[in-house]
Formats: sequence, C-alpha cells, structure tokens
Amino acid sequence: MAETVSPPDANTPAGMLEADLVRRARKGDLDAYDELVKRYQQRIYATIYHMTANHEDANDLAQDSFIKAFHALKSFKGGSSFYTWLYRIAVNKTINFLKQRKHKHHYSLNDLDFNTEHNPDLVALISEKTPLREAGLTELQKVLNEALMKLSEPHRMVVVLHDVQGQSHEEIAEVMDCNIGTVRSRLFYARQQLQGYLTEYVKPT
Repeated sequence: MAETVSPPDANTPAGMLEADLVRRARKGDLDAYDELVKRYQQRIYATIYHMTANHEDANDLAQDSFIKAFHALKSFKGGSSFYTWLYRIAVNKTINFLKQRKHKHHYSLNDLDFNTEHNPDLVALISEKTPLREAGLTELQKVLNEALMKLSEPHRMVVVLHDVQGQSHEEIAEVMDCNIGTVRSRLFYARQQLQGYLTEYVKPT
C-alpha cells in the first residue's frame, strides 16, 4: 500500500504563501528567505545561463541576485510579486555583467558547456511553438547558445523570458521596465534574427 504524503504544514516555510514568506524575511527570518530561494533559484539560474552561456557565471550571478534581493527587501513595496521583483534584479545584474564582459574580452565558444546538449531539463524548457525548437535536439545546447549570444542583451533577454521561461508580455514588461509594445517588437525582431541564425544549422534533408 502506497504511503500517504502529507501536504506541507502551513506554519512551516515550505507550506507558506509567498506573501507570508516575504513578510517574515523582511523581519530577518532567514528560514523564510531560504524557502524563497529554493522556490525560484532554478528559474533564475536558467534565465541567467541562457544569457551568459556559462555555468560558473550563472551560478555567481544567481547567488549575487539573491543576496542583493535580501539586502534590498525593505525597499520591496509589494507593487509586483516578489518573483517579478527578483527577476528584475537578476536581469539588471546580468545585463551589467555582460556589458562589462564585452569590454574585457570577446565571447568564446569555449565558454559553452557542450555536455549538456541532451539534458532533459533543458529540452523541457524549449517551447515547441518558437524558432528555438526548429534546431531539434541534436547539439541543442551548442546551437541555441551560439544563436542567442548573437542577439543584443535586451533582445536575448526577452526571448529567454518569453520563449524559454514562459513569461507573459505583461510580466516581461514589468521585469524589463518597459511597455508591452516594446516587448512585442523586441520579441518579433529577436525571433526573426534567431530564425536566420538557426537556418545556418538546420539544413534540409
């Protein structure tokens, strides 16, 4: 007979709503903030990785984003969800990092992790309704990162947030601090660019 698994206790961090966790974290409750980190670290990391194409940089930037968010919690007014507010911090840190890196050295394909091209978690992130899927699963990691890294930071970010992370136009506009029309135009342009880049790899059989 299968063992019955009880739902998380609402009085423990794992069972609390986001708003309750944020309220406790603002008062210095590290357990509450740790639960927020657990809930969002994978998605934050995935977003940053698709922007940087480097696991070490993604780990460092994700950690820095959570640390900055913790210290800035008192400035969080609740006008948006904590998740959106956190995303904005991570996006800004990543874009600033990429600008600094561009001045330091040219992007090298050696930064790519070719061993993850068949990672099922990565494959699951790719929407079937976007140009990203047309690359297929063969050498997926290599192709996607090469194509994404050719986009400008704002265009790359809107593709990652919408086509990879599944966020709505409204959510992306809030994260990127722009209007919905700008999100749509950037997404359209970025998809057109990606389609052209991926055509170089996807040859007719």
